[in-house]
Amino acid sequence: MARGRQFDEAFKIETVKYISENNKPIAQVAREVGVNANTLHGWMKKYGQQPEIKAVQTFSSEAAELRALQKEIRDLKEENEILKKAMHYFAKSPR
Repeated sequence: MARGRQFDEAFKIETVKYISENNKPIAQVAREVGVNANTLHGWMKKYGQQPEIKAVQTFSSEAAELRALQKEIRDLKEENEILKKAMHYFAKSPR
């Protein structure tokens, strides 16, 4: 069985944004861009969440919140170490 056309992420995100901003029916947009309506429904489910809404997390317990904050601290420390190494590398390189 042959697979259909492949679409890149940017096209998918732009299509979902177009649907959301213009409040058009998915079936109409599907006909306009030449994509199956069921495919667009899947894209809406995957990419339709607003980033601001995803960023706000609700925690079921203080322990879950603590774990999330500790993970964020670890990630930030790792990023800082990478930036420090890059700073030293570029400071030493001849110009």
